[in-house]
Amino acid sequence: MQNSVIKEQMPANSVGSAAGSRWLVAVAGVAIQMMLGTVYAWSVFKNPLIKNHGWSAPQVGFTFTLTIFFLGFSAALGGRFVDKAGTKKVASIAAILFGLGTLLAGAADSIGNIWLLWLGYGVIAGIGNGLGYVTPVAVLLRWFPDKKGFITGLAVMGFGLGAAVMGQIAPIMIKQIGIANTFYIAGAIFLAGLLIAAQKLVNPPADYTVAGNGAKNSPVAISVDFKTARTMNQFYILWGILFLNVTAGIAIVSNLSPMAQQQLSLSDPAIMAGRIVAVAALFNGLGRLFWGALSEKIGRNTAFLLIFGTQIPLFLILPHVTSTAVFTTICCYILLCYGGGFGTMPSFTADTFGPKYIGSIYGPILFAWGVAGAVGPMLMEWVKKTSNSFTMALSIAAGILILGFIVTLLYRKPKLI
Repeated sequence: MQNSVIKEQMPANSVGSAAGSRWLVAVAGVAIQMMLGTVYAWSVFKNPLIKNHGWSAPQVGFTFTLTIFFLGFSAALGGRFVDKAGTKKVASIAAILFGLGTLLAGAADSIGNIWLLWLGYGVIAGIGNGLGYVTPVAVLLRWFPDKKGFITGLAVMGFGLGAAVMGQIAPIMIKQIGIANTFYIAGAIFLAGLLIAAQKLVNPPADYTVAGNGAKNSPVAISVDFKTARTMNQFYILWGILFLNVTAGIAIVSNLSPMAQQQLSLSDPAIMAGRIVAVAALFNGLGRLFWGALSEKIGRNTAFLLIFGTQIPLFLILPHVTSTAVFTTICCYILLCYGGGFGTMPSFTADTFGPKYIGSIYGPILFAWGVAGAVGPMLMEWVKKTSNSFTMALSIAAGILILGFIVTLLYRKPKLI
């Protein structure tokens, strides 16, 4: 494992320039996350696809379920590939798969084939997304041992910002050039952009150190591999925390545009709902940086207690809100907390098990995202179809957040040196 981690490192004699180089790696990481994060704007495609082809809401929603499931599944495997095969190689494979899957989504719309949509955007793009997502996180935790919460929050902030951009642009493009052409243009951009950014992802030199990196940000001086980590209860607690936060939040993410169009009086429902998606997605991105940085000061588990606890009343209130301003504000805060889970969990994992094998450990924890991606959206679809409203589904999501709060209280730092 040690030899594999050294792959694609800067030469040892480059340590003097490493301080500047790490910010270049950070820029590449944010760029990758922004392109991958466009999947979170999926809800703006939902109604147009239903209208174009007569597919049911659960059929179209299943595409997003597949995307997130395979994202989490491939992240679990990709974390280990990052440690073994090398960062640039994994990121390049991710670029090809995500770009290709998006192009296939355009072809699926062109020929009206739901199975191709599931395969292209659900499976292929989902696998590419997961491989691409975990790579910058693993690399940047090695470059920034002094700023774990901040840097992972900054990197995955891009994931939310990408959705904000797509949520604003996609409805306009769909209206002007159609769904298929929107996917074709996006797929070409993703393929080229991700391949370019992937070449900048390198590990630091073997003897890389950061001045002033003290014990404050590394409370547990351990280095645990995946084989050991999976025997520790902390691994399953962290998995459960991420699963529960994502299950609740992704129920909103996957249905935000249809929910806004149904619940609010909007002058141009598709465009206005797209703007709400874009603004909320911006907070999804900002939440990753905000909570990641805040967790450096108040502790990772305290941050998650606040993330869970403050969302519970909002999920109960949201289905009764008819004011556009209030609805948008609540959704923005929910997505701030949803994104905060992704901004805090990488550093939580590194604090618990050490950064050396972070790729092989954090990847399997990210599989919680994939499982939650299957549970959350389909739960919303099923309950919505059964009750003909989002009220019951959001009440169930509030109960999931209560369970998340309880699970977070169970966490204790491992007593290993």
